[in-house]
Amino acid sequence: MTKIAICAPATPITRDHAAALEAMVAEEFPQTEVTFHDQCFEREGHFAGSDLRRLTALLECANDPAFDAVWFAKGGYGSNRIAEAAVSRMNEAARAKTYIGFSDCGYLLAALYRNDIGQCAHGSMPVSARSENGRKAVRRVLQWLNGDNSGLEPSLDGKTPAVAFNLITLAMVSNTPMMPDLSGHVVMVEEVSEHLYAIDRLFFHLAGSLPRIAGLKLGAVTDIPENYVEFGQTEEEIAQFWCDRAGVPYLGRAEIGHTSANRVVPFGLASPPRAT
Repeated sequence: MTKIAICAPATPITRDHAAALEAMVAEEFPQTEVTFHDQCFEREGHFAGSDLRRLTALLECANDPAFDAVWFAKGGYGSNRIAEAAVSRMNEAARAKTYIGFSDCGYLLAALYRNDIGQCAHGSMPVSARSENGRKAVRRVLQWLNGDNSGLEPSLDGKTPAVAFNLITLAMVSNTPMMPDLSGHVVMVEEVSEHLYAIDRLFFHLAGSLPRIAGLKLGAVTDIPENYVEFGQTEEEIAQFWCDRAGVPYLGRAEIGHTSANRVVPFGLASPPRAT
């Protein structure tokens, strides 16, 4: 039995979101048990409870040896406010767990990876289980947690370490105490709801702050707002431009992003995807 604790380090979900995941797990993954922390449904302004409440819930899930994994319920914004305090208070049980999330929860994944705590993975979150398309992405996470690698990003080769982040999250975490050493990694980035000029600005920042990485892959860039004037480059042309400027190999597209096609990317080295 794989036992998964779910907490919300950033923004809340609803009981309906939880019920949708529980029904999916019961029907498709009877060997898996999901437990939602009550904090997932609380709200204090924008957040799923105060910083202290979110921190406490995360630590209760991470430090409990009864759970095999901690799955972040939703992104939104807020995990950066508790990430450093969380990793400093995690025990040996926390170091043996798997942690899954993406988007804003990349702050936590970065801090965990930097401190060599557990196995971190970019993957879709329980909030997506209410829609059929969302369940496709959620299903990949549950399959991976149960030993099925078919939902991993296809380019993972088990030889070169990799990470995956939302672009703005990676840009914000760089040059902070949460930033892991990504030397020699394939870095995958995706973005949602940012103007093309803002994407260019984020790549400008990263081009000057990333160490010597093995290469960069660009995931989905979705819901790009329309600007009053065309930027003049596509998102891929922007990525290629800044990779060239920084002397970083551009490795093409990755199957990650705020879409139903979002694939799982374990941080570090991962087994190759299993043939389907």
